[in-house]
Amino acid sequence: MTFSLHGLAVSGGIAIGRAQLISHALLEVAQYQVREKDVGGELQRLDEAIAAVAAELNALRAEARNAGSPGELAAFVDLHAMILADPALTDGVRALIAERRCNAEWALVQQMQEAMAQFDTFEDAYLRERKHDIEQVVERVLRILQGKPKRVARRKATEGDLIVVANDLSPADTLQFKTLKIGGFVTDMGSATSHTAIVARSFDIPAVVGMREARALIQDDDVLILDGARGVLIVDPDARILDEYRLRKTTLELERSKRMRLKTARSVTLDGEKVSLEANIELPPDAERAKEVGAEGIGLFRTEFLFMNRDELPTEDEQFEAYRQVVKSFPGKPVTIRTLDIGADKEARALRGRGGGYASSNPALGLRAIRFCLTEPQLFLTQLRAVLRAAHYGRVRLLIPMLAHVQQIEQTLALIEQAKAQLRATRCKFDEDIELGGMIEIPAAALMLGPFLRRLDFLSIGSNDLIQYTLAVDRADSSVAHLYDPLHPAVLFLIGKTLQAGRQAGVPVALCGEMAGDPKLTRLLLGMGLRQFSMHPAQLLEIKQEILMADSSRLGPLVTRLLKLDEPEKMRELIARL
Repeated sequence: MTFSLHGLAVSGGIAIGRAQLISHALLEVAQYQVREKDVGGELQRLDEAIAAVAAELNALRAEARNAGSPGELAAFVDLHAMILADPALTDGVRALIAERRCNAEWALVQQMQEAMAQFDTFEDAYLRERKHDIEQVVERVLRILQGKPKRVARRKATEGDLIVVANDLSPADTLQFKTLKIGGFVTDMGSATSHTAIVARSFDIPAVVGMREARALIQDDDVLILDGARGVLIVDPDARILDEYRLRKTTLELERSKRMRLKTARSVTLDGEKVSLEANIELPPDAERAKEVGAEGIGLFRTEFLFMNRDELPTEDEQFEAYRQVVKSFPGKPVTIRTLDIGADKEARALRGRGGGYASSNPALGLRAIRFCLTEPQLFLTQLRAVLRAAHYGRVRLLIPMLAHVQQIEQTLALIEQAKAQLRATRCKFDEDIELGGMIEIPAAALMLGPFLRRLDFLSIGSNDLIQYTLAVDRADSSVAHLYDPLHPAVLFLIGKTLQAGRQAGVPVALCGEMAGDPKLTRLLLGMGLRQFSMHPAQLLEIKQEILMADSSRLGPLVTRLLKLDEPEKMRELIARL
């Protein structure tokens, strides 16, 4: 019988294949008592399972790095290894086994539920969601204890690719998607900000999460159609529906293949306006992916990923080598390195107890980004020296996040001069004339651009935070996600004001948030005057295609009239016609 399920679309594309169900060990835990003399054996069984999972995670970490997987994936594996090694989880399990003489599986689930209940009390939505990482780690240990298979079986599908169906998937689980013929995945749990959603987008795998009851309703080898763009899963489709979706899938693949031909094409509008398309990256290996799609440089190097999921801070030499590797990958082209943007939803274990949003009841408004760096001048100077040294090998631009006050620029300039003096004293080569830019992601900055334009060489609009702060909407909170609107008139006013001010002052302005990689907004942004886009490498060629078919001279007057509207729905309707 054909039926469809609906969930949250987190990674586009279409997959047609057979269902592969992943065991949900948490649903299969029974409680039983062990004899007094067998308690020691039960504790040993737990320790062996934990050791086996630790070995799995170590192997996955090495596999992720050797395979050139997205930097986020190795970071997620590190996070799960940290949870596994936390005595707060394992010591409680051992105590339950010893005190109640219960089996290890049941004790593990009880301790997990207690830990997850503590996460439910957190106000921050992102931190609340991290309880799922604990559940995923426990799931791995339970699979060992229960003798369940750890990996998706490598088998032939009679109808296209395998589509993984699970209650939830950890990012470590998704690593095998690179080596197996996996068409996509579906999970009962998850949100747009869950780790699995992030990894799916990085791998460009169709995915739908938050299906609720998908795993309970689907059986192994059921024929599935997964529409990652619409958030729809069709189970046991009839021949007519299959034919329709096969045609859609073929069309999408042809379009993607055709777009690869645009890799070497100049990014120019129909009326001859040159548009720069650059890439956002997290770690040095991502630079190769940016080169594969013809990126004209790096518009945003998120350096905080060098600091995350490790116990020690990266040294100056380690940072220097990472920055230089990216710079040498793009000879003669710009590489924009953003200084440490830690805090809010981005944690660094090595910085615990030193601010960065940990103690704040509202981390997004707390001690993060440049605010944190200016309270830690030695840490900031170390990074500045590393960036200045790497700039000797190419065209590096230094970008400061979350600026709101002129004093922050002045303090940063003073520290840059101090870093230069330190490098001169050691006779170390560096770039004396490095370009300095600021991110416009706080409404206060967009409303007082004059002092920023006089002191900085370029600006970069961070649309994600600008929307969040303008509309007072936590973009990680699913309960208010419908209010997060990039087309809100106030948001467009601030972006337009920044672009106009930059144009008048002769200061380049880029846009590096999610809006830059949304093809539905490309013509709007071109009409507003944006000429520098920076986005995830997977989005670049689709945006280039839009630019090649656009006439900016026609779009300019149309968008000017459109921006005078104050009704978002009417504005959205007219944007679709551009």
